[in-house]
Amino acid sequence: MTTPYAPLVASLSLLMAIGLGACLPLDPAVGSGTAPPEAPPGAPPGTCWHRNTSPAVIQTVTDQVLVTPAVVDATGQITQPAVFRTVTRQDIVQPRRDTWLETPCPEQLTPEFTASLQRALAVRGYYRGTTTGQMDRATRIAIRRYQKETGLDSSTLSLDTARQLGLIAIAQ
Repeated sequence: MTTPYAPLVASLSLLMAIGLGACLPLDPAVGSGTAPPEAPPGAPPGTCWHRNTSPAVIQTVTDQVLVTPAVVDATGQITQPAVFRTVTRQDIVQPRRDTWLETPCPEQLTPEFTASLQRALAVRGYYRGTTTGQMDRATRIAIRRYQKETGLDSSTLSLDTARQLGLIAIAQ
């Protein structure tokens, strides 16, 4: 049985295969025109987004807790040593954070665009593979390395990065 959602399901399968599962265009012509759940509140129609989740930073703390104090006789000699127990706990130093990245929409991520991305990253010393036009592991590693220098630890290409690399025109 074919449903009107079959093309969307096929597109999502393709996006998942290339690692862009949360990058969906917001199309007011589809459904109610509101943003799908994978978009920040108030995202403008026609934009694409990716949720970037930074894991929590957890610190393990180990303390020695006094259970029984030492017993000391009248001369000051310890007749029974103190008893301690070890207590270990984990503290959240930095909570998990979700941030939203505006990304190029899937229809922009053509093999020609990806090849230009690979060349732009290679010229800057981030991409070491051959220009294939495929969003492969080497390309994602290069994207992460490039974006990490600007404080964005993600292998998903942000729209800002695409603009910095001269791949997408800067909006006026």
